[in-house]
Amino acid sequence: MNRISKGMQLTALYLLLFLTAGLSGHAVYGQQAVQIDSTLREHIFTYREIEYLEDLPGTLTIQEVSSDSLSVRFRPSDVSTPQNQHLGEPVWYRVKIRHNPDAQRFYLLEFFDQTIDDITAYMPDTSGVYQEVRMGDRYPFVQRWFHHKNFELTLDNDRRDEVVYYFRISSAQTADVIIVMRSIDRFVSYALSEYLTFGIFYGMIFIFSFYNLIMFIAMRQRQYLYYVLYNLSVMLYEMCADGIAYQWLWPGSPAWNQYAFAWPLFSMSIFALLFTNSLLHVRARAPILHKLILSVIVLRCGYFLACISINPYWFNYKFVELIPLSVAFYTGIHIWLRGYRPARFFVLGYSFLFVGFMLKFFIMLGYTWLNFGIISYYSLSFCFILEMFFLSFAVGDKVRLLKKKRDKAHRQMIRQMTENARLKDNQNRELEAQVQARTKELSAQAEVIAAQNETLLQTNALLEEQAAEISRMNALLEQDNRQLQTNVEKVTRARAMSSTLDFEEFSKIYPDKESCLRFLADLKWTGAFHCRKCSNDHYYAGHQPFSRRCSKCGYEESATAYTIYQNIRIPINKAFYMTFLVYSTKGKISSHKLSEILEIRQSTCWSYATRILKVMDERKKELKQANGQGWSLLVLDEREAG
Repeated sequence: MNRISKGMQLTALYLLLFLTAGLSGHAVYGQQAVQIDSTLREHIFTYREIEYLEDLPGTLTIQEVSSDSLSVRFRPSDVSTPQNQHLGEPVWYRVKIRHNPDAQRFYLLEFFDQTIDDITAYMPDTSGVYQEVRMGDRYPFVQRWFHHKNFELTLDNDRRDEVVYYFRISSAQTADVIIVMRSIDRFVSYALSEYLTFGIFYGMIFIFSFYNLIMFIAMRQRQYLYYVLYNLSVMLYEMCADGIAYQWLWPGSPAWNQYAFAWPLFSMSIFALLFTNSLLHVRARAPILHKLILSVIVLRCGYFLACISINPYWFNYKFVELIPLSVAFYTGIHIWLRGYRPARFFVLGYSFLFVGFMLKFFIMLGYTWLNFGIISYYSLSFCFILEMFFLSFAVGDKVRLLKKKRDKAHRQMIRQMTENARLKDNQNRELEAQVQARTKELSAQAEVIAAQNETLLQTNALLEEQAAEISRMNALLEQDNRQLQTNVEKVTRARAMSSTLDFEEFSKIYPDKESCLRFLADLKWTGAFHCRKCSNDHYYAGHQPFSRRCSKCGYEESATAYTIYQNIRIPINKAFYMTFLVYSTKGKISSHKLSEILEIRQSTCWSYATRILKVMDERKKELKQANGQGWSLLVLDEREAG
């Protein structure tokens, strides 16, 4: 029994030692509380002063988080400034403050990163009940207790106990959980100084932009316009990142505020590349890099449109700006190494910007030892100012280089103009001497030319008289020729009407279809035209050769209509010759002979010869009184006309 009691005593002793060690360990590794005293004006919570608990499902409540079962799951921050590692997912943070009303100061808590989307703060009252306060850039600006770019919470300064404050934070982009406790007087002085610094910062950007805008208006060089648009894009992006834009430009549009930074960030990349391309003359100095810059611009525009149309959440992947930044930086280095001096300031300015961007990039990748709090937070803004400063030097250096080249060209032009003036004077003196000598020669030649002109005038007068006589004789000869040609035609036609000709001779008189149709038209319409439909006397030329169309009813009559050649199926000149042969032989020529002469089938020759003989029999009286008209009296078919 004694042994048992001694064993139980030893066990109890070990258990007591274990509990004591556990309690002491909990006291050693518990969360550090921040003590308020009369000397405290500002304190930034870092490392073990901040504890966090990931709530990826987003289902935990303040009652669960503050319970003993979950309280032990909070882990102290191993970095000075914690960040949300899971974008869009809630994370719980807590800080511990030991209040002291004897400090006789009023304090508040401030969240320094104004890009946090949602902060739900749980502020315990004296009875231990947590009061919920919502903040973040997804809520209208007017809901904030302080109209300040950051998020502030007032503390109960009359209590004397140690209080734990819980914050449920979620953000779609990487956010720095910088929690600062400030006294009211420190906050007022800090806020005034901060806004004054912002005024100086944005004022410098505005001055840079305004100066280069004036340079663009004066010099009309696109590089100044690109630089102005780039500076304005930087200013708008910094205003979005600092919360100034949400406070002053769109305080009532929290939905727009979520992705407003993407527009100036996009234009900043585009105009930076365009400025690089124009300032460094990349197209002429490095054509391959020029094509690369244009390709990056196209890809950046495509990514921007994809974010708008597919998933706006992609706007949060700001690391894509590393591509245009690297291309511009490498282009400046390449052009500088090839001897273009203005590129040295460009490279220097982009070196600062590249360092600031890479610092932000590595912090985002998890290299938290690079996060120095406020210094790291504002590092990119400071690098922007340095970059603008040295880019202005680059633009000025380019202008200085252009001015130097212009002055050199101006001096060369003056020297050339002086040399040209000297050469001109020498040449003028030589020309004057040559002109005087030439004038004397021309004066002597003028007298000879005057005498020759007098002779030429007399000769021209005689030639004019002879030309007039020749013209008169030519007119008489032309008149005789026309008369002779008319007589020849009349004789030829008369011979064709009454004489015996072979087909070769007859073809010379009527060589083609056009001449035959002209003959028929002249024969039909020797007198005035009368429309067979409406008796109208006016006509227009028809669609067929030598046809006539009535101007009133539109009836069109061809040259072969109402003749023995209407609807003829053999060449009309052969039909003419057949009529001539039948007429000249008085119908005694056989159809076989006609077929042999005209090279037409015998049956066709018999058919047309029979028709001609019939007309000849009907018009015996007219044929006896032909008076040289001959076979033309057989052409018009009066039956068809009737």
